[in-house]
Amino acid sequence: MFGRLRQRYEKALEPLGEALARLNIPPNLVTLIGLALAAFCCYVLYKGFLLYGLVLMITVGLIDMLDGALARASGKTTKFGGILDRVVDRYVEYAVLLGLIAGGFVNWFWGLFALFGMIMASYTRAAAEAAMGEGCCSVGLMERQEKFLIIMVGALLNFVILEALNYAVILVGLLSHLTVIQRLKHAQRITNA
Repeated sequence: MFGRLRQRYEKALEPLGEALARLNIPPNLVTLIGLALAAFCCYVLYKGFLLYGLVLMITVGLIDMLDGALARASGKTTKFGGILDRVVDRYVEYAVLLGLIAGGFVNWFWGLFALFGMIMASYTRAAAEAAMGEGCCSVGLMERQEKFLIIMVGALLNFVILEALNYAVILVGLLSHLTVIQRLKHAQRITNA
């Protein structure tokens, strides 16, 4: 949905990616740092600190954008790096939603509803790409970054609107499950099934 916006922020991060490339920092290390911060975010949310958790969510989101910029700038884009990035993305989703549920910020049912939807949207794309080739199924209402952004906005609004975070997570769940349907229909159309 925000494909053009993604192109803009990727372009904006190029200078930072180039600066990190000059320091010879491996992109996969940046990806793993993001994973470690997501685990810490989970713990902070579990302990009940929504504001600190929100800051960590934002940091993890920036790191997720930065590892790709670094890989492109350093010429170190690899198939394994892409796989690692996707796997870490799933762990980040799990860590954030687990923290929100365990910290009591989100109803457990809606948290699991959203988490399962996010995982299934990713799985549907991966299954289609495994069968039909890379990039064949990059359709859907929203990608992971946009869903993560909705959760962060919900967390911010939660300080002034009670239940805003719960509603944000419900919205993410609905959009994720709709994305699964869109991707399945797209896969069916391109395979002429």
